Amino acid sequence: MPNPNKKVFRKTGIVLEALPSTHFRVKLDGGEEIIAHLAGKLRIYRIKVLPGDWVTVEMTPYDKKRGRIVYRGK
Repeated sequence: MPNPNKKVFRKTGIVLEALPSTHFRVKLDGGEEIIAHLAGKLRIYRIKVLPGDWVTVEMTPYDKKRGRIVYRGK
């Protein structure tokens, strides 16, 4: 259950490039590019994220250039 005190928002985008250490360059629907890392559950269950995959990214209002990948689509 999400914490109502957290100030996060979700955006969708497409993975452009896989970087070292499970980081990815993601182009969001608005056109901006960010660096995102995998969420813990995606790492635990070894969900593979490849360039070209649609992903949902959680971001905070404090740093709009970084995010956390929480869902992978096709």
